[in-house]
Amino acid sequence: MTAVLAACVAFVGTHFLLSHPLRAPLVARIGERGFLLLYSAVAFATLGWIVWAYGAAPPGAYLWPVGDGLWAIGTAIMLVASVLLVGSLIGNPALPDSTAREKAVPPARGVFAVTRHPMMWSFALWGAAHILVYPDPSNVVVAVSIIVLALVGAAMQDRKKAALQPDFWPEWERRTSFWPFAAVAAGRARLGGFRPHDWAGGLVVWLAATWAHIPLAGWAAGVWRWVA
Repeated sequence: MTAVLAACVAFVGTHFLLSHPLRAPLVARIGERGFLLLYSAVAFATLGWIVWAYGAAPPGAYLWPVGDGLWAIGTAIMLVASVLLVGSLIGNPALPDSTAREKAVPPARGVFAVTRHPMMWSFALWGAAHILVYPDPSNVVVAVSIIVLALVGAAMQDRKKAALQPDFWPEWERRTSFWPFAAVAAGRARLGGFRPHDWAGGLVVWLAATWAHIPLAGWAAGVWRWVA
């Protein structure tokens, strides 16, 4: 358990340090390409440490009982996360785009009306669903680390984007929200405008990812818990 916690702290901590306070001085010293190589090496090393520590940790007692009710909630959460993830892959201003300064700020529609960080929230919801249905202490530590990395990283991304895209990002922030549905509730965005690939792609990812638990983990997840 100590090894799992240490590995997660190293993974999350080095990500934040390299992405923000250490990025500029390191790029100045070793160049953009050198920085990317260093960043990738550290990320893979610390992620590998998590995988090793998690695999070596003995199973712990569940922190609460898990029945079909929690599985149904977790399954629904994962469907929402899958739609947010797939929807974030196209038309997402948060993704690198050299022409972002030249584009007009669009209205927030689809997954971006829900939150301006649909990809990050999909990771956070993934973590929450896995805590809900698999409350093994080691798994909780890993999942909480993913949630912290996703949501704190999204908040830091807002600050960085506002500095890099002053003509775009502040207005995009005004039309959207960090917290899901907050912009809709405030009248700044209108729920709707989901594209066909958001739903279809999300459904495919949801079904495939939950089915993969059968060959990879040896137990059924999602709807496969009831139909497999």
